[in-house]
Amino acid sequence: MTFWKPHALANPHPNQLDLRMGDRVESTADLDGVPSGTAGKVILANGFNWQRYRVLFVNGIEHGDLDQRNLKPVGRAAKRLEKLAKQR
Repeated sequence: MTFWKPHALANPHPNQLDLRMGDRVESTADLDGVPSGTAGKVILANGFNWQRYRVLFVNGIEHGDLDQRNLKPVGRAAKRLEKLAKQR
């Protein structure tokens, strides 16, 4: 599986997901070939004005240009983001 290095200036703005490469996620909407609730792994986190992610889902489908409208963090990623939200 190929992993890409994100651009150095790719940082999320307030109210955007702050996922990292390797974070586990779940789809929150039906995508082409990926039903809602399907687990996946972030393989690219990139974007300047709009933080977006490329995700490889467990059913073998890969989708790009996904954000908080399509994904929710699960596992360690969810715990990390909860902790960050409490600190702010």
